[in-house]
Amino acid sequence: MPLGHFFPPKDPLPGRGRLKKNPSATPLTKKEIILTPSKSSPSSAPGPDGVPYSVWKKVQLINPAIMLDLLFPLVTFGYHPPSLKTANGVALDKPGKASYDSPASFRIIVLLKTFLKILERVMTVRLFAITKSKGLLHPNQCGSLPGLSSADACLTLAQEMKTLQRPRPEVSTLFLDIKAGVDNVNASTLRVGLLASSVPSCMVDCVSSFLSERTCTLIFQGSPNLSSQVSVGTPQGSPISPSSSSFMSSPCTCRCLEASWALTLTTFRSRWPPPPLGATYAAYKACSPPYQQKAGT
Repeated sequence: MPLGHFFPPKDPLPGRGRLKKNPSATPLTKKEIILTPSKSSPSSAPGPDGVPYSVWKKVQLINPAIMLDLLFPLVTFGYHPPSLKTANGVALDKPGKASYDSPASFRIIVLLKTFLKILERVMTVRLFAITKSKGLLHPNQCGSLPGLSSADACLTLAQEMKTLQRPRPEVSTLFLDIKAGVDNVNASTLRVGLLASSVPSCMVDCVSSFLSERTCTLIFQGSPNLSSQVSVGTPQGSPISPSSSSFMSSPCTCRCLEASWALTLTTFRSRWPPPPLGATYAAYKACSPPYQQKAGT
């Protein structure tokens, strides 16, 4: 079962050279360190080091300053040592497949070291606040965002359909799936997009470091337990994975909606009042992240 099937090889990010402290790095707070492990399940499978969340919860109860002192230098330099980014990739078979002779019949769940995942969760919350304030995610994005779920997506879809059905036009819905979107996130492209969107450099450095210099060992029956370099994709199981993939797919979402509204404007009946649709279409056009023009993506 080749690792390259799940994580296609790409050119890695160039080396950063001598590391320097980033003066814009926001210090970690005791509240962030306390809340993050408390939301993590003690039964979650640990990474290669075998250290579960329950250990860090006990450390936090004894002295939260220990974790602050360990994690804050990583934020200050925006760098995470490769030793923290080793992972186990558990191969799970996809149900209902006629044959399991192909790697495509399996999916990989990446088990990361819990210590690094705690910092990832903190930085994911911060990244979400930044992307939301700058309007970098599509306004209808529901998945992978705090306080929203698939139920919100279903309610939004039902409301949009009812709104369009009021003047009695025919309404149809097109569902699109981005195949292997998480596995094909390119760290270099993501870095360019974040910088062009005026995301603070300290945050960009942290995200880039999360996704570079990673190694993964596939675990399945008869596996040789050999680690391999992973230069593309975000680990499924990583806290920052959903946010980064949502950011990368946002331009595609906006362009699909632009095309659908353009089609709507040309096919709706003449009695449909055009101002609301025109305003809605303009709003969808305005939602495109600024890095589309700056980075040429």
